[in-house]
Amino acid sequence: MLKTCNKITSLVHQLGNLLLKPEAVLHQQLRTTFILKRKHAAPLHKKGMPLKRLRAKHYIYELVKDTDREKKPNLDLILTHYVDNLGNPGDKVSVKNKFAYDRLLLPGLAVYATPENLELYKDYKRSEDEVVHSSPYAVETAKELSKKVLSVVMNMDNPWTIQPWHIKASFRKCGYVIPEDAVTLPAQPITGPNIEMEDKEFFITVTINNFETVDVRCRIHHWTTDLAARLPHIHEFWKENKGTVFPANDSNLPEKEI
Repeated sequence: MLKTCNKITSLVHQLGNLLLKPEAVLHQQLRTTFILKRKHAAPLHKKGMPLKRLRAKHYIYELVKDTDREKKPNLDLILTHYVDNLGNPGDKVSVKNKFAYDRLLLPGLAVYATPENLELYKDYKRSEDEVVHSSPYAVETAKELSKKVLSVVMNMDNPWTIQPWHIKASFRKCGYVIPEDAVTLPAQPITGPNIEMEDKEFFITVTINNFETVDVRCRIHHWTTDLAARLPHIHEFWKENKGTVFPANDSNLPEKEI
């Protein structure tokens, strides 16, 4: 009996030492501020007289503002590197807090727009090897156009030669407004109608802001008002690989998806 009591006492001491052992605790400051107002106004007291005692109702408060839930103002930053859809180095931008911290400040792509930094970057000169673009959206626009396969619908009954305005009209059907002078056609003219060129590709070059260039894939589709002679519609034609108008461009086509 005595041995059992000694064992229990020993286990209690061990358990107590384990529970009382100090552990590392993370103390993190929280920036939470609540603005309150009394629901019932506290009574005033006369000068030189003792303070009036507050009642329970004077300790009832109404929430005026919770700063943790209100919309935070944007941060003003100065870019130190080119950022897609924002700007070039030296540009001042205003972005949301989370985006500023996660995507710009932590990676070192921008600094705070303090008076010192504004003075430092006001005469910013780019190095020779630094990438510069015509606008914040030029790179994203080029990426978007490079993924497209443009359908160029041509007449099956009348002779034609593809001109920049044909490409402009085809882009407009896809929701893009591109001027004719921004379109560069292949050096060899493409004429028709020619059923052998049906659904075959050729490449054009689109110039963005007279600076960036991007190659866009185009496919020729013949169309006629004669229902009997009209070619059958191919759903998701861009997934088919029918070759190119100019065989020298076959190597530029992506591999067929399986």
